Amino acid sequence: MTATSIAPNVAPPIDELAPGLVTRAREGDLSGSMRILIGLGVLGLGASLIGVLAGEEVRGQALFSYLVAYMFTLGIALGSLFFVMLQHITRAGWSVVVRRIAENMMALLWPWIPILFLPLAIGYHDVWHHWAAAVTDPTAAGYDHLLAGKASYLNAEFFLVRAAIYFAVWALLSRFFRNSSLAQDQNGDPGLSMRMARRASIGLLLFALSVTFAAFDWIMSLDPHWYSTIFGIVYFAGGVMAFFATLALLAMWIQRRGYLRNAISQEHYHDVGKLLFAFMVFWTYVSFSQYMLIWYANIPEETVWYAHRANTHWDHGVTVPWGYVGATLAIGHFMVPFAFLMSRHMKRNRLTLAIAAVFLLVMHWFDMQYLIMPNLESADHVHHHGMSLSWLDATTMVGMVALFLGLTVRNIASTPLIPERDPRLAESLRFHNI
Repeated sequence: MTATSIAPNVAPPIDELAPGLVTRAREGDLSGSMRILIGLGVLGLGASLIGVLAGEEVRGQALFSYLVAYMFTLGIALGSLFFVMLQHITRAGWSVVVRRIAENMMALLWPWIPILFLPLAIGYHDVWHHWAAAVTDPTAAGYDHLLAGKASYLNAEFFLVRAAIYFAVWALLSRFFRNSSLAQDQNGDPGLSMRMARRASIGLLLFALSVTFAAFDWIMSLDPHWYSTIFGIVYFAGGVMAFFATLALLAMWIQRRGYLRNAISQEHYHDVGKLLFAFMVFWTYVSFSQYMLIWYANIPEETVWYAHRANTHWDHGVTVPWGYVGATLAIGHFMVPFAFLMSRHMKRNRLTLAIAAVFLLVMHWFDMQYLIMPNLESADHVHHHGMSLSWLDATTMVGMVALFLGLTVRNIASTPLIPERDPRLAESLRFHNI
C-alpha cells in the first residue's frame, strides 16, 4: 500500500512522483569544491586582516574594502530570503525546483552573516567616524549642529542594538522557512506550505523594514549630512538582482555536476532570467528616481552626495574619477544588459544567461564601490575623488564571495537538492512558459 493511499492529503515520496530523479548529492561529491572555496575564502579574508592590523590609513582602506565586499554578499543572502518568502506568499509552483538553492543561500544569514559583521562592529569608529566621534557640545570646537541633532539615532550603542535586531529578524525568518521546508521533505505535510504562506506576509514586512534601515545605517550614514528616503530600496533592488544572477549560475553549476538535469529546465531559466531582467530595470528606476528628485530640488544638503561623485578630472593615471564610474553604471548596469536580455532567446539560452549574470554581478560590485568608497578619506581627511583599486579590494571581495559560495555548497551537499515533498513539486517539474 502506498503512502498516498494511506494519507491522500500528504504529498507522495519523490520516488513515486519522479522515479529516477536524483535529489541528493553523492557522499563526498561536492566536498572538493566546498573545501577549495572555503579555503580560498579564509585565505582572502586572512590576507585582508593584515591590512586591518596595519597602520591607521591602511586600516581605513581595509575596513572600507571589507564593507564593500560584505554589503555585496549580504545583498545576495537577503535577496534569497526575499525570493523564498515571495514564492510562499504567492503560492508559486514554477519555482519549487530552484527554491532549495535559495534556501541554502539564505541559511548563511545565521550565524555566518552576523559573524562576518564583527570586524565592522569592532572597527566601527574607523568606518563611521563622521558621526561616531561627533562633537555634540555646542560650546566645543568642531561642533556640528546636524550631527548633534542626529546623535540620538547615530550613536554607537543604538547602532549596535539596531544591528542585533536586523540580524535577529533575518535569522528567525531564514531559519523558520528553511527548517519548515526541510521538515516537509520528511512528512510531506501540505499544512507546512500554508503555514509558510501565512508567515511570509509578516515576514516580508519585517524584511522591508530591516533591510531599509540596515542600508541607512551601514551605507547611507557614511555621509551623515546626507539622506535619501529611497536609498534602502536602491540597495534592495541591487541585492535581489545579484541574487537572481547567483541563482542562475549555481543552478547551472549543479547541473554540470550531473544533478537535476531533468528537473531544472529551460523554462525555469527563462523565468529566472526574466526576474534578473526585471530587478535590473527596477534598480535603474529607483536609482534614477533618487537622482532626478535630488537634481530637481537642488537642495545643498541633498546634492552634496552626488557632488562627491561628480568628479571627472583625471588626477592620477590609476584613479578612475567617480563621474566615469557613475557613467559606467548607467551604461553597464542598464543600457547594455537591457538590450542583451530583452530577447526571450537570451534568457532561455544558458550560455547567454550566464554571461549576463556574471556581467551584472560585476556591475553590482561597481555599484557597491560607488555607494561606499567615495566616503573613504585619506590621512588629511580629503575624500577620494576616484576609484583606485588596491590589493585589499581584491582579497576581501574574493575571500567574502568564496566563503559565501563554499558555505552554500556545504548546505547544498547536506540537504536534498529540491523540496522533495512540496505539494507543488509536480507543477514545477511540468512547468512550461506560455
